[in-house]
Amino acid sequence: MAENPRELRSAARSAVDLHTHSTASDGELDPAALVAQAALAGVRMLALTDHDSVAGVDTAQQAAHALGLRLIPGIELSVTWERRTLHVVGLGIDPTAAALVEGLKLLQAQRQIRARAIAAKVERLGVADAYGRAEALAAGGQITRSHFARVLIDAGICRDAKRAFRRYLAAGKPAYVATEWPDLDRTLGWIKAAGGLAVLAHPRRYTIGTAARGRLLSQFRALGGDGIEVCCGTSDAAEIQTSAREAREYGLAGSVASDFHGRWQSWNRLGGVAALPEGIASIAERLDARLDA
Repeated sequence: MAENPRELRSAARSAVDLHTHSTASDGELDPAALVAQAALAGVRMLALTDHDSVAGVDTAQQAAHALGLRLIPGIELSVTWERRTLHVVGLGIDPTAAALVEGLKLLQAQRQIRARAIAAKVERLGVADAYGRAEALAAGGQITRSHFARVLIDAGICRDAKRAFRRYLAAGKPAYVATEWPDLDRTLGWIKAAGGLAVLAHPRRYTIGTAARGRLLSQFRALGGDGIEVCCGTSDAAEIQTSAREAREYGLAGSVASDFHGRWQSWNRLGGVAALPEGIASIAERLDARLDA
């Protein structure tokens, strides 16, 4: 029997985490270990949302079943919107849906091209065989900028991942490579074709003005977007209130999401996300209802 959705929202910290990563993309833990760690942290509903990959979903689902945890099959997709890169999370997807599978082939090919280009730039910083090092760290998963951040750390160029991104891997920095991802319409189409709910990831990370943010949220809703991450791993109280206001204004449900990548993120823990504010429609409750239907 399902947990009462109201109980899922009653605690100061949430028992829901709808944005996490495993070794299938750029997470530290393999899918089974991620699920086990989440269960220990008190998470009762967990979404695995690797970057442009569903390779870890089956393993995570098996582990979740054994531990009595609800696993939501998910994915995080990269989008280009008005020359900016955004991320959209798909929740409750069918990983085998044909349209999604074809879309992932395209995205994975783009990621390979980008990884080679980033590696060339990292090598100019004095790091030999940057691609091979990143590939080894990915261990068969998607090669992402996070892997190159670890390459820079291992080479002694940066002390931690935050510095690696700020100095080398963020937009406009020496090892950044701009990529033209699919647009919002196409990306949401893949999620909807897979039966999923589309959620705009970590909305406060995007440095866009008020007018542009309004356009984004309006378009996202008009194209079938379902929610935004109101409570994220790094959100403070003011950011949560701002995102909650936007959710109400644009008719979007709220999601609770750590964007957990690994235990090295001392500031971001599984099950350490604030609960959704009262009065906000809940993505978790919609997923809960689907599972019990």
